[in-house]
Amino acid sequence: MGYSGARGGLDAILAAEALVRGAREHDPAPPITTEQVTGRMRLAVDRVMGEGSLYHEETAADALRQAEGDVIEATHLVRAHQSTLPRLAVSEPVDPDDMVVLRRVVPAHRTPDGPQLLGRTSDYTGRMLDRTDTPAPPPPTAPPVERTESERHPRRFSELLRDMDLLVDSRPGSDAAEPVPFDLTRHPARPPAPRSAVLASMARAETGALIGTWYRSIRGTDGNIHEVTLGEVRHGRVPLRVCHPHTGTAVEVGEVRVTECEAIEDLDGPDEDRGRFDVGYGLCFGHNERKAIAMANLDIACRRFGDRDGLEQVLLLTTDGLDSCGFLEHLKLPHYVTFRSMIDRKRAVRSAGDAPPRVDESLGRTC
Repeated sequence: MGYSGARGGLDAILAAEALVRGAREHDPAPPITTEQVTGRMRLAVDRVMGEGSLYHEETAADALRQAEGDVIEATHLVRAHQSTLPRLAVSEPVDPDDMVVLRRVVPAHRTPDGPQLLGRTSDYTGRMLDRTDTPAPPPPTAPPVERTESERHPRRFSELLRDMDLLVDSRPGSDAAEPVPFDLTRHPARPPAPRSAVLASMARAETGALIGTWYRSIRGTDGNIHEVTLGEVRHGRVPLRVCHPHTGTAVEVGEVRVTECEAIEDLDGPDEDRGRFDVGYGLCFGHNERKAIAMANLDIACRRFGDRDGLEQVLLLTTDGLDSCGFLEHLKLPHYVTFRSMIDRKRAVRSAGDAPPRVDESLGRTC
């Protein structure tokens, strides 16, 4: 790629950056605080944390403010910041069964073990635009009910299917599971890749790209949607533990909010166990149910058809928001040198085509 320097180019770049800062600093409205962003733009903050691979709400909120609400740009800022941080320790494997559930829906069963918890969601309300500047006072609510231990840690729906011997086993510890998870932060994932590498790539993929890939994967050639069943979707807090450097025991140092999903697939392939189901898994930072659902369904699709349809390569190489948007953004940089060479080639081809045929006298034929 060739570029040609332009006089005054650096001054123009600095002036463009000053316009961005000036628009923020001279806005008559009071500045938006970090606390306001984390409190009122919770889902956007969670997306930036997940796609930026850094669980810290304040950092994600500051990145959103600096990026003027651009989630991809905020993710870029978070990943750049993350690259400067020291790696102090490696956490112990997180057990999702330790999750304190804030929201749990089980679409596949009316009365599952444990409650259906709607939690904090607007899934069941009409999409009516509220144009008021100040929010209406919240409606009166019933006094909080103290939940039991089984309600805070409900038994997952897949265990019910497993008790009925209706699931193939791909859990850690079985022959189908890999012993050591793939560390995407240390090694680039390339196909063929282990399942953990695909899951890690999807966990920090751009949400829209992942949903688009999922939607494309479930549409048949006839235009029909292949059947999709969700076992359950959860949002809650899981404890984060690290190994104590002196005692060697695992100690809890905090907790993170995650969204988890299990998707059920009806096995009907010629080499599959048609008497059982398989379960796909998805887990990501924050409250992002769309990503977790797409992850769980793509997990199954990749294991069943990835080699045949090239789905694994798509998930590993094309769903990262920074990779795709970085390539797109670079198109706005100067390309006039390379485009001028393309014009010269076109003119050369046209000149050769317009030239009269040359007669080779030694051979007596037209060339």
